[in-house]
Amino acid sequence: VQLQASGGGSVQPGGSLRLSCAASGVTLRSYAVGWFRQAPEKEREAVVCISLTGTTIYYADSVKGRFTVSRDNAKNTMYLQMNSLKPEDTAVYYCARSPFHVCQASTKSYINWGQGTQVTVSS
Repeated sequence: VQLQASGGGSVQPGGSLRLSCAASGVTLRSYAVGWFRQAPEKEREAVVCISLTGTTIYYADSVKGRFTVSRDNAKNTMYLQMNSLKPEDTAVYYCARSPFHVCQASTKSYINWGQGTQVTVSS
């Protein structure tokens, strides 16, 4: 069981990227899922979580208004559209799922972490 993030790359400040999270061995439509990131020498932090139904979404304050999460349950995939990127968004981005249909308060409660995808924002 693994969630694999992809779509990272290098962009200039103000640019955009769209990340994808594909699941294998698990049906994402049964769970809340989230995006997370970890910058060098920093703790892993939650970026956004979307509930099973998609009706509840929690964004980190630092990305509100710039990032948009979506899920395509038919494709067992989740996406993160990142606009107006800033240098401080530079990090490895991961996706993972909640054990339940609702989002969890702690990053450590999420499971099925896969390899992340590097996002670098630099001029």
